[in-house]
Amino acid sequence: MLLGAGVLCALIAVVLDGKAYGSLAIAGRSVSKKSIVVCIVSGVLMGLWAPFATHAMIHGNALGPYSIAVFLTLGALLSCLLWNIYFMHHPLVGEPVGFAGYFSGPASGHALGLLGGFIWGIGMVFNLVAGNFTGVARSYAIGQSAPMVAALWGVLAWKEFAGAPGKAKIYLALMFVFYCVGILLVARANG
Repeated sequence: MLLGAGVLCALIAVVLDGKAYGSLAIAGRSVSKKSIVVCIVSGVLMGLWAPFATHAMIHGNALGPYSIAVFLTLGALLSCLLWNIYFMHHPLVGEPVGFAGYFSGPASGHALGLLGGFIWGIGMVFNLVAGNFTGVARSYAIGQSAPMVAALWGVLAWKEFAGAPGKAKIYLALMFVFYCVGILLVARANG
């Protein structure tokens, strides 16, 4: 019952987030439909990772948290070679860019990207190690706070909703509430 309620809260949070971004179009800012499709497909693919990782940790020649982190990181690196080049030539928003543009970017931008990847990698390893002690479902639920943190960065640091109507801000506030409740319910469902 708790798991179902948690998933429902998370789904409501996603819908509210979509409504908030839809409100940006009212404020005169464009929202790419292609971007929404990519987000949905990416979310489904990321959602498939946890069951596969759990299966790898408990069946057959089980992998440990560190080996799963290595395989996931290697898979991310290899897929980035393909997807980064594709999205450089077919961007979701804006004009296509050449690969030479990567080298013309400031060193601070590259350093921030590396720092972000390093923080993400450490958080993933901590999450996987915690799964051995607390159970994978509980650890995964807590780890799902990451998109909420990313949303906070978008709202607070990058001001994605600056100038958006009040309706968008209400949707965002409700999204954070439902997301927090969903994470708590999923975490409690295992205990």
